[in-house]
Amino acid sequence: MLATGPHPPPVDTLMLVETPEGIDLPLRPAGLVPRALAFTVDLAIRGVVLLLLALLLHPQGDMGVGALLLAIFLVNGWYMVLFEVLHQGRTPGKQLLGLRVVLDDGTPIGWSASLLRNLLRAADMLPLGYALGITSSLLHPAFKRVGDLAAGTLVVYQDAPPPVLRWPEVAPAPAPFALAASEQRALLELVQRQANLAPARVEELAALLAPALGVPAQQAMARINGIARAWVGPA
Repeated sequence: MLATGPHPPPVDTLMLVETPEGIDLPLRPAGLVPRALAFTVDLAIRGVVLLLLALLLHPQGDMGVGALLLAIFLVNGWYMVLFEVLHQGRTPGKQLLGLRVVLDDGTPIGWSASLLRNLLRAADMLPLGYALGITSSLLHPAFKRVGDLAAGTLVVYQDAPPPVLRWPEVAPAPAPFALAASEQRALLELVQRQANLAPARVEELAALLAPALGVPAQQAMARINGIARAWVGPA
């Protein structure tokens, strides 16, 4: 697992970033292929926009050509920056691929970082065909190109928001004995996850606690739901 600070050394592509509140924020850096696909989509969008502008402005003579050159500069120079800063780190291509750009600490990217990472695309393209950027991405554990290294940014997967937890509508029931904090967390996690587990698996896990709860195995999950309801309060 990729880590910062006191976390273990890298074993996979998940990064844990510790927030000022002491909470570990998981980030999943995006590899070369999805990033290349996102860039291709953005490149195609810019190409279509500039083609339409060329068809519109070229017949206007020298003034139209000058306006087209200005448009090329603005589109190529600011397309990425504006979308990254104003659209939560997502260009249309990144949004299509489920990606976004953030700072190394997981916070939203700002103007200076976005400008720097996009200006340094010129370095990533050296000597040709994005060779330096591709090499850097393949060698870095978080798939960073040169622009990301200089700007302190990451391209990560935009995880879907967690589903709203719905606690079972049951009557509260007191626990038959005191539970440690770790035991309470384990019991609550079982209650939260039961909707995503097979019924047989839920019954199997609940049956392990049946003797301690003093109920038959078939009633163990209902008792666990009642205990959890007593802890979290009314709906």
